[in-house]
Amino acid sequence: MSEKTTKELEKLREHIDSVDQQLLHLLRKRLDLVAQVGGVKHAAGVPIYAPQREASMLAKRREEAAKMNVSPQLIEDILRRLMRESYLNEKDVGFKQVKTDLGHVVIVGGQGKLGGLFAQMLSLSGYQVKSLDKDDWQQAEAIFDGAGMVIVTVPISITCELIRDKLTSLPSSCILADLTSIKEKPLDAMLSSHRGPVVGLHPMFGPDVGSLAKQVVVVCHGRGREQYEWLLEQIGIWGARLVEADAQQHDKAMQLVQAMRHFSSFVYGLNLYREAADIDNLLQFSSPIYRLELAMVGRLFAQSPELYADIIFAQQESLTAIGDYLDNYAQALELLKRGDRQGFIREFEAVAAWFGDFAPQFQRESRAMLQSVNDMKTG
Repeated sequence: MSEKTTKELEKLREHIDSVDQQLLHLLRKRLDLVAQVGGVKHAAGVPIYAPQREASMLAKRREEAAKMNVSPQLIEDILRRLMRESYLNEKDVGFKQVKTDLGHVVIVGGQGKLGGLFAQMLSLSGYQVKSLDKDDWQQAEAIFDGAGMVIVTVPISITCELIRDKLTSLPSSCILADLTSIKEKPLDAMLSSHRGPVVGLHPMFGPDVGSLAKQVVVVCHGRGREQYEWLLEQIGIWGARLVEADAQQHDKAMQLVQAMRHFSSFVYGLNLYREAADIDNLLQFSSPIYRLELAMVGRLFAQSPELYADIIFAQQESLTAIGDYLDNYAQALELLKRGDRQGFIREFEAVAAWFGDFAPQFQRESRAMLQSVNDMKTG
């Protein structure tokens, strides 16, 4: 490289560094403004996530970017990442307390990760939260005394037994809720063990989320909705989207969404392990989509085996869903063994037609995810 070229590059890079510094100052200013917005929302009890406001703002910025010959997708990607940071920062100022006359909240299993997350969110909303874990049952009577709500978040395998054995003497005004990923049996156990208000909740996210903004919480109503309506409003203020469902309908969906999917990821990882695959080598030849798939499988094995055993073994009916998946896999394998290329294409087209408009929608969504995965590569 010539001396002239080197000097030109250095000069241009200095200008870029200057612009980057201006961007940093603007980002700091934006975050400070977001903190002020969070304070106003906290006082008014406004949810931290406003989907219409977000969609309108993004549409305007995309339009403005196009006029400036800047990629609309680029500005949307930047703003979405900024908004995610904003939601995290808004949480720091706390949330409005909807039910100001509630007694303290007891979280059974509060030392667990999910219990800890809900304890944090409730505390940020001004509620007094007490934890009751496996070594605390000798003090249970004192801990429950005066409780306005009890939330159960323990392993699925012991949830119903714990409810029936330990939670039969709560005051009739106390709300009993659970955070279990199956709903029919825990809801039945709560309804038969407690004479007061009952609601089943399933947070469709892990405890490692930094914010509940845009997260989904499934609600299965039990008894006395008017007495726990404030809780649903409180969760909405945290930014989560509530999805109401029948418990049986929910559990049927979980057989596909959770049990079958986690089991297939488990088998995929098991196969890589038994094949003694060299992951470093696989990553060298990975497309972004395979890297993402491998990351999702690896994510499973970075977590608790007891948790996933509970999820997969929770419903006997999951065996049917997993068995159907195995049968379909075997039938597809037969196409491969027979060399039936046209049969494969026919099946492919049938599935594509079944997906309908969701297929191109998922293609667009996955494209953005794959670009992010590719951006994170370091070598």
